[in-house]
This record gives sequence, structure tokens and C-alpha cells, in this order.
Amino acid sequence: MAEVRAIVAEVRAHGDAALREYSRRFDGVDLDELSVPLGEAEAALRRLPPPLREALTLARDNIEAFHRDRPEARHTYSRGGVTIDLLELPVARAGVYAPGGRAKYPSSVLMTAIPPKVAGVGAVALCVPPGPDGRLPDEVLAAASLAGVDEIYRVGGPQAIAALAYGTRSIPKVDVVVGAGSRWVSLAKQEVRSVVGVPAAFAGPSEVVVVADGTVPAACAAIDVIVQAEHGPDGLSWLVTWSKAALDEINALIAEMVAEAPRRSEIESTLAAGGYGVLVSGPEQAMAVANEIAPEHLELCCEDPRRLLPLVRNAGAVFLGPYSPASLGDYVAGPSHVLPTFRSARFASVLGVEDFLRRVHVIEASPNGLARLAPSVEAIAEAEGLFAHARSVGVREELRSERV
Repeated sequence: MAEVRAIVAEVRAHGDAALREYSRRFDGVDLDELSVPLGEAEAALRRLPPPLREALTLARDNIEAFHRDRPEARHTYSRGGVTIDLLELPVARAGVYAPGGRAKYPSSVLMTAIPPKVAGVGAVALCVPPGPDGRLPDEVLAAASLAGVDEIYRVGGPQAIAALAYGTRSIPKVDVVVGAGSRWVSLAKQEVRSVVGVPAAFAGPSEVVVVADGTVPAACAAIDVIVQAEHGPDGLSWLVTWSKAALDEINALIAEMVAEAPRRSEIESTLAAGGYGVLVSGPEQAMAVANEIAPEHLELCCEDPRRLLPLVRNAGAVFLGPYSPASLGDYVAGPSHVLPTFRSARFASVLGVEDFLRRVHVIEASPNGLARLAPSVEAIAEAEGLFAHARSVGVREELRSERV
């Protein structure tokens, strides 16, 4: 955290110069221009192989449709002469972060940029770490074009979060910062939350708990333990079961799959530090373990998984049965894959349209409504020693009496 604070302070003090210095130090590139013209994103979309372009377009459509299908928030409440309207107002600018480095994540661009666009945010600014050549991958740029991103910057790490929060010459400051990333990026968001909106979720390294009972094919449970470990170190991959036979079979398959995996080193680094196989006495104990971990992804790979759903207390997202792998949610199901990690699912939620909206209450009282409530206002205000508060209703009551 001390190192993150130092980076944030440098960016706050020195702006673009600090961003360029950190790009040299951490990314190994010299950047003259931090922004990427939107025309490059449009060109990247045209260059994509058709199957990938179609897949990203499908993902975009599903994500947008899901986020648009939400209850109408505005409503009017009336009681005793007082009317209250609820307004939802979008922020003016949102900053979204998509990770890079070990992999390229066009899905993260879609998952973070579409909710603020649906919310009606005026401008969405995207930050992505540059590659060794100083450029952003075509896949990421294409996703930005599909999502309707307004500004693109090739800046990553805690320095990107600081730039979005405080603003620099090249990157105007925003009102809300969201997105998943390394623990460094997540800590940076915590550091800047006094000046910018940051969701409560700690969206850090990926996590999964797979609850299996031996009725679902072992290969499904084994690959799903591996999937989130594929992102690299600092994550968690747990297998929880009440079947010793299932534990042994799934563990054996995990070993075989890891040995053949293209990202074997990333998977092994995660499993070495955060991989667990847990044998419990039954479904209730399995869910107690899962709730204690409060994982980002919870997979119920068991018979009749809905019977365990009432036992879920802490999870970012839940996936039911053999045909609902977490990767479905990662890419195309619709809800955002920016989920709470590091046990923040105990109090935080998945990224959504709500993270870019402010709730505003509009209160209007009729003369009779104020008259009914004035004595209570005066009594409470005087008890607190706030006599101007009490007088504010008394003045109106006197004027009302004079008119009558």
C-alpha cells in the first residue's frame, strides 16, 4: 500500500510526466502520446477476424440488453401531505480500467464500459496498459469501439487510477472509477476514493469455489477449478466436496489438465499459493466453507443445485449446474464480470448501472403536510440544540396563519 500511495502521489503532483516515467519503468515503453484516437479503435474493429468480431458483438448485445432490463427507479411516494420523488442522475464522466500484461481482455472493456453508457454517463474514458510496442491490442481497441467508449488512454497500473481520479494534462479527471485488475490497481482505487466514486467491491485477482458432489462429470469441476487460476498469481481456486471419490477423481484430472495447459505457469502459480481441495461432511458444511471464503465465482456443480441456493450468503456470482461454467458469465451471459474479491462479497456487489447513478430525493410538502409535521420537527431540533432548524418550520406556520 505504501508503494501504491507513492505512485498515486507522484501522478497527482507531476501528471503526464509521472505517467510517462512509470510507463518506462513498468511497461518498458516510451510514450509521447498517451491518448489513442478513436479512429484507431474503429480500424481495429474492421481488422478483426469475422468470428471474433461476431462473438464480441454478441457479447456486447447481451451485456447491453441485460443492463437495460432493470426496474424503473423513478417513483413518487406520498403520505400525509408530503410528496417524495426519487431521481436517478448519471455522473458526468466515468473512468473504466481494463487489465493487460499477462493477457488481453476485450471482455473487460465490454463489461466495464457498457453499464455507464446504459446509465447515460456523458463520457466514458478507458485506460489499458500498453504492450511492449506501446500499442494496445486490436481486440481491446475493437471492444472499445463496440462499447462506444469516448476516450482511450494507453496507461496502466495504479498510475492510471490516479490519473483518472485527479486528472492530468492529457487525461481529464472523472467522477467514478471502476474495473478489475491486479491487487495494485485495486489498492489504488481504495486510495483515491476520497476524491472519486469507487464501488465498494475490491475487484482484484480472480477467485472461484467449485462445490461438487460427484454427480456432475468430474471433467466439468476440474476445468472450472483451473479456469480462474489461468489469470495468474494471487487468486484463489477451491474445490469443496463431500465425496472422497469425487475429490480424488477431480484432483487427478486437474493434474492432467494443468500439465497440458498453454498457460501452465500461471495456473501452477495460483494453485501453489491459493489452490485448495476440501473434503467436508455434507452440503451444508460445503456452503459454510463457501460463505466464509465469499468468493468472486461460486459454482454449484452438483445434483439439483437450486436446493443449495438458499444457503448462499456471500458470493459475487453463482453458477448452477454442469452447463453454467463461470466462463459463460465472464464473456456473454450479460451481467458484468467485474465482481467482488478478497472477501468483499460480504458487503459489495457486482458492477452494474447503479454504480454510475446518483439517487436524488425531491421533497415537496403541502401547507397541511408541513403543519402536521412541524411540531415533531421543532421538538427534535430543540432537543439537538439546533434552534434555527426549529424556527424554519415555525416561520412558515406563522406566515400560513397570517394568510388564513
